[in-house]
Amino acid sequence: MNIQETELRKRLELVIDKLLHLDGPGNEEELEASGGEAIGFFARDFGIREWDWPQGVGLYGLLKVMRYGKGESSEAYGDFLRDWFAENIRQGLPSRNINTTAPLLTLAELIDLEPDKGFEALCLDWADWLMYSLPRTKEGGFQHVTSANGDRQGVRLNENELWIDTLFMTVLFLNKMGQKYENETWINEGIHQVLLHIKYLYEKQTGLFYHGWTFRKNNNFGGVFWCRGNSWFTLGILDYIEMFRGTLNPGVKAILLDTFKAQVNALKKLQAPGGLWHTVLTDPDSYEEVSGSAAIACGILKGIRLGILDDSYLPCAQKALRGILDNIDTDGTVLNVSGGTGMGMNPEHYKNILIAPMAYGQSLVILALAEALLHV
Repeated sequence: MNIQETELRKRLELVIDKLLHLDGPGNEEELEASGGEAIGFFARDFGIREWDWPQGVGLYGLLKVMRYGKGESSEAYGDFLRDWFAENIRQGLPSRNINTTAPLLTLAELIDLEPDKGFEALCLDWADWLMYSLPRTKEGGFQHVTSANGDRQGVRLNENELWIDTLFMTVLFLNKMGQKYENETWINEGIHQVLLHIKYLYEKQTGLFYHGWTFRKNNNFGGVFWCRGNSWFTLGILDYIEMFRGTLNPGVKAILLDTFKAQVNALKKLQAPGGLWHTVLTDPDSYEEVSGSAAIACGILKGIRLGILDDSYLPCAQKALRGILDNIDTDGTVLNVSGGTGMGMNPEHYKNILIAPMAYGQSLVILALAEALLHV
């Protein structure tokens, strides 16, 4: 690694501190007037206190650093996580859907470190809900149900739609619970969901993933290769495989790893000169986006560390890290992170999404920097 350990550690601490104190954008009325949902403004997505997917990803990054022992205040991070869950439960949780499942991945791992019967009961009940109450698409896919904008208890059904985000937001948690409680039904359902999403979202000619698939029209919406969408697979699939601790069916594992390697090979060719990836991967006129780039970099680095990728991918990862470091402000704010991104019918939809500090931007950079420290 050609980046100094001291620089990585310093930036990591700054980004973590900013995550712990992240607030809203402060110009909500202006963002709403400028386009609202059309430009990716969802008030619930900002800050670290709400219970939804941006905060869930943020918590996961913090947990990983704590488990890696890469932060200087690991004990304080554990206190923060426990207090975060306790306070949200006390206040009352939002509707159950794909995105509000994301925080449960951290909670399921947290109770490994410090058992808590209340937290455990919530995880068990939620896993059961995913199996028997979450709406399904044709072929039994996890329908990408999300939170309704402006209504904590409402949902947006996205009927008969599969989104690539689901693998990270929900399937990782279900597999974690299946492994933890040796529940083959949960484990097998997770395998089914991963393979089904690959079937409908992976594009064989490019090696990339589409954002979504609709069974209503039998197409991939706008057919766009979105950076952060692709990064959920690059980052998440290795965590998914690792959870099995060698017990994953060899045939299934081969398909997953071959898909991962083909995707990374495609991403390597699309990397911008500054080290990042464009928010529309195949459109060099779209802006370079840091959160997706960080997740991609983390996945590549982990692939190298596990021997899945050879060292020829190391320059790509190093260049990505340099691009990420160049987008961390002096107070630890991760810059050039795109806002929440609904399904788009053309590249312009993705190119027009606002850029703002987000919990998942902080967290995905945390994951990339923590993984980089394992290489120095």
